[in-house]
Amino acid sequence: MSTAAILLAAGLGTRMKSRLPKALHPIAGRPMLNHLIASCEGVFDRIVVVAGPDMPALERAAAPHATVVQRERLGTGHAALQAAPLLEGFDGDVAVLYADNPLITPETLRRLLGARKEAGLALLAMRPADPARYGRVLQDAAGHVTRIVEYADADEAERAVGLCNAGVLCAPAAELFGWLRQVRNNNRAGEYYLPDVVPLAVAAGRSVVAVEAPEAELRGINSRIELAGAEAELQARLRHDAMANGATLIRPESVTFSHDTRLGQDVVVGPDVVFGPGVTVEDGVEIRAFSHLEGCVVRQGAVIGPFARLRPGAEIGPHAHVGNFVELKNAVLGEGAKANHLAYLGDASIGAGSNIGAGTITCNYDGFSKHRTEIGQGVFVGSNSTLVAPLRLGDGSFTAAGSTITRDVAPDALAFGRVRATEKPGLAAAFRAARSKEKK
Repeated sequence: MSTAAILLAAGLGTRMKSRLPKALHPIAGRPMLNHLIASCEGVFDRIVVVAGPDMPALERAAAPHATVVQRERLGTGHAALQAAPLLEGFDGDVAVLYADNPLITPETLRRLLGARKEAGLALLAMRPADPARYGRVLQDAAGHVTRIVEYADADEAERAVGLCNAGVLCAPAAELFGWLRQVRNNNRAGEYYLPDVVPLAVAAGRSVVAVEAPEAELRGINSRIELAGAEAELQARLRHDAMANGATLIRPESVTFSHDTRLGQDVVVGPDVVFGPGVTVEDGVEIRAFSHLEGCVVRQGAVIGPFARLRPGAEIGPHAHVGNFVELKNAVLGEGAKANHLAYLGDASIGAGSNIGAGTITCNYDGFSKHRTEIGQGVFVGSNSTLVAPLRLGDGSFTAAGSTITRDVAPDALAFGRVRATEKPGLAAAFRAARSKEKK
């Protein structure tokens, strides 16, 4: 049987106090909506995202999945019903989820679908440490859900129930949309609520079951504080997975991952390392403390840091070294090449076995365009060299320390690009004496 998921993402998230739609606030470098889409893609055959008006960025984030706009925000039940035209004639199960529940795992979604096969409607529930003002899931002696009572409407006995509604539910498409059309808005907010389909399912003689999942997966995100809590939860998962797959994190709680960070086996990550989006690290790499990596590839056996920065487009070759306060952007460092101290290498390629001296920079931008520096194999670039692109240093060439190089250097040539020092005997003493006299 085919399955579909409706993702409700029309909320503004007023408690976020942000112009950005709530569903686009990122966790581990990826919008909440896209975390949920990624979980759903491995479980459901079709995905429909319900956006609010004037949310083009959210619609782009949902692509290539279908989107529909909820023109008036009349509640979650009304939002889910907006997807009905896109699923007209669909003969399968439909789950309704919330974009501000981004940490639901594919495993939990599969359990939800499995439970639906045994009942008319299945919903997700949790037992939070602090039930606070969650709606309570009430069950009969056989464990079937009879109704969901909101905290404000619950009596003392009902508030003592620990099982709380997470809002996510699943039912056959025709029945679900039929129940949604029966939902009324006779409440204080005048809205159509998705959980109100539960008593309609019960009244129709359909059994309703609750599938329990951890609070960490199901809690909603409505504020920056809750967003930080979700970030912490996901970071803990990512660290666990990295170590379970063969990486060593010296101080795990200090390492920050992106959702797509890929670490090989026997990678060692020092304290306070930050991985931005798009990082792949191969086996046997050491990343030392306080390094920042984003949009880069680090090949087998390389050593990075401490205090190194790899920006998008950086590719570090096998057994290469990137040392302290070295920054690479859109640059390739060849096998066994070294840039160990205080260098900026932008829009450059450095051949195998080359050595980049401390203080070296590639001058890649002339105020209008970017230009590339090509450094061959086995090149020695002396400390404090300024390489003005476009430029090529041939294989085996040598650049003297303190040089400014503006022309190509032939293979195996020695290049000087500095003014000869001139000595004026006694002038330093005369200078000191004059300045001392001026200060009296």
